[in-house]
Amino acid sequence: MELTDELKSLLIDTAKQLKGSARRLFLARTVKALGPGGASRAERELGWNRKTIRKGIHEVESGLTCLDAFGARGRKRAEELLPNLLVDVKAIADGQSQTDPQFKTSRLYTRLSAPEVRRQLIIQKGYREEELPTATTIATKLNQLGYYPTTVAKSKPKKSLRPPTRSSSN
Repeated sequence: MELTDELKSLLIDTAKQLKGSARRLFLARTVKALGPGGASRAERELGWNRKTIRKGIHEVESGLTCLDAFGARGRKRAEELLPNLLVDVKAIADGQSQTDPQFKTSRLYTRLSAPEVRRQLIIQKGYREEELPTATTIATKLNQLGYYPTTVAKSKPKKSLRPPTRSSSN
């Protein structure tokens, strides 16, 4: 089978429009139509990936569709990489926290900032600098645990009323 420029552009454009298993099936069927040496020819002339073609041929021959592991991609959460991180953050923050002095909310206010919690994790808990997440991530984890890093306001006594002044009508 001869690949003219017009046919090449049609095949490339069609492959670009398809996604996932539909694209792999199209690639595999096209390569099978090209005959022996079709995979290397498609790679060379059409710019298709040989591994994708091989996966598509496997899908055509077996009749099974391979699942794409999109959920396994991306960065893992900090607590998955460091299983004791949340426990250690909580242990550090508990010693420096108090509830709302006027008991209006159930929030826990802590005197520690996120960079300070990160520093304490290195000093007290033995974490290495490069393995810990950033201070921004630790701030997010503090908020998820219910800690709000702010300066703890002391309860203020109510203002006393000014003593009555003498009236001028005596």
